Amino acid sequence: MPDDHSRRRVLVIMPAWNEEGSVAQTLAEVRATNPTVDLLVVDDGSTDRTAERARAAGASVCQLPFNLGVGGAMRAGYRYALRHDYDVAVQIDADGQHDPAHLPALLDRLAGADGQEPVDVLVGARFASDEDTYRAGGLRRFAMVLLAFVLSRMARTRLTDVTSGYRLANRRALRLFAQHYPAEYLGDTVESLVIALRNGLVVRQEPVQMRVRQSGVASQSTAKAVLYLARAVVALALALVRRWPHVPAEREVAA
Repeated sequence: MPDDHSRRRVLVIMPAWNEEGSVAQTLAEVRATNPTVDLLVVDDGSTDRTAERARAAGASVCQLPFNLGVGGAMRAGYRYALRHDYDVAVQIDADGQHDPAHLPALLDRLAGADGQEPVDVLVGARFASDEDTYRAGGLRRFAMVLLAFVLSRMARTRLTDVTSGYRLANRRALRLFAQHYPAEYLGDTVESLVIALRNGLVVRQEPVQMRVRQSGVASQSTAKAVLYLARAVVALALALVRRWPHVPAEREVAA
């Protein structure tokens, strides 16, 4: 039986940096497909009209004084969610790549609907089904496979897309991420999963279809692919050796 989403307070956190051209449309699409969720745009030091467009579209807006990167913006969003007593926080990018039509099914999966295992952190994953049309090639794809292999071993389950930013976190994960969400390169994706796993959280994935940006051109140069691979390996190595404080579960706090 599907989980009743209306009983949970769900906050969609949208980190945005100079996304005035897409943020209003993305917010409208989230609202159209998920009318009961609340919307928070974390304006990550934008120099354009991102915050203005987000407010006009009906979202709450947290404006950071300067650019912190996705990790810093998401930590601010998680703190907001915890402070305002939300049960679930969802990261959806402002550029329209994440299809919010998947969100009801993802919320069901997080809660363990239909007898499934409840999850603390759920990743909306590419490469997880035969129907997936997203393509990444060369060294960049190799780096993604390497990262997924290591984290799959840690999570004791198959993870295909550990760099995906389409994520859901329940209240236990919120408490952890509000304190310790990393802001370094790939920290908001790879390292955050390592932190979650080391604190005993259940991390799983669910297949989603990703869409391409409506503007901009992705670089496919060999040099940038090599740089991505090198950074990914360094980020993974640091995540594995760094010590992170234990954040107790809510039942431990209550005790």
